[in-house]
Amino acid sequence: MSIKHSELILNPDGSIYHLNLRPEHISTDIIFVGDQYRVDKVTQHFDNIEFSTQKREFKTTTGTYNGKRLTVISTGIGPDNIDIVLNELDALVNIDLDTRQPKEKHTQLNITRIGTSGSLQADIPVNSFLLSSHSIDLNGMLQSYQVEEIAHPDVEEAFINHTNWSARKSYPLVVANGKSLEEKLVSNKVHLGMTATAGGFYGPQGRVLRLALQDADLNAKIDSFNHNGIRVTNLEMETSAIYGLSKLLGHNAASMNALIANRANGTFSEDPGKVVADLIKYTLDKLTE
Repeated sequence: MSIKHSELILNPDGSIYHLNLRPEHISTDIIFVGDQYRVDKVTQHFDNIEFSTQKREFKTTTGTYNGKRLTVISTGIGPDNIDIVLNELDALVNIDLDTRQPKEKHTQLNITRIGTSGSLQADIPVNSFLLSSHSIDLNGMLQSYQVEEIAHPDVEEAFINHTNWSARKSYPLVVANGKSLEEKLVSNKVHLGMTATAGGFYGPQGRVLRLALQDADLNAKIDSFNHNGIRVTNLEMETSAIYGLSKLLGHNAASMNALIANRANGTFSEDPGKVVADLIKYTLDKLTE
């Protein structure tokens, strides 16, 4: 049975609805950035550009670096945007857009996020690189899907007990990265840790302006969590959604974080742009070795 037009939405030119892309526009090796202006900061290193388009905050450029075809996409902020981007990318490679039916042969994407984040641990300093070995989803987007097969119940239960997690909040879900990508990207320059993914920037990340928090001590509890060596090292807004949807859809994903702040000691990078630029070059070189 073909997928209904209301579920798989295409533009008049046959491109996928939000991303404005057709299958030939993308590589199977994809880099995610949040900021649309960061796309050019990645692709300025490319040998050549073959395609570029933008719709809303979703900017896409495909080209080659060191002879390897890569696609760079800006996702905007938050897990809701990741839900759009990953589902539509998967549709481009694993659904026949003409017949609107899933393809018999599955195509696996390799997705690497290059983003900024704040360290939660005093021993992981500002200006470091961190690769997310796992991510813990605190925002609930993934709970709309059947996630039992990708969960880590022992870590989740330990986290709930340690933080006295409110039953009114979404159940925390722990998801691992794609190990093959981790092996390509890791080195002695890169820290490993579990990244927490929040659904907002202020209250969901423990920031207080004029609104009181449901649990004023939650950040301290998250910082002190350690289950068999797994601890929460940083906090951002996309990684768990990337990891969860990638696992469910059969893709590999890894999240590379430029740590421009350290919330444990209150410091902020004196040159955050350089940290991001260095991480971009590091990641490009590792992906194309």
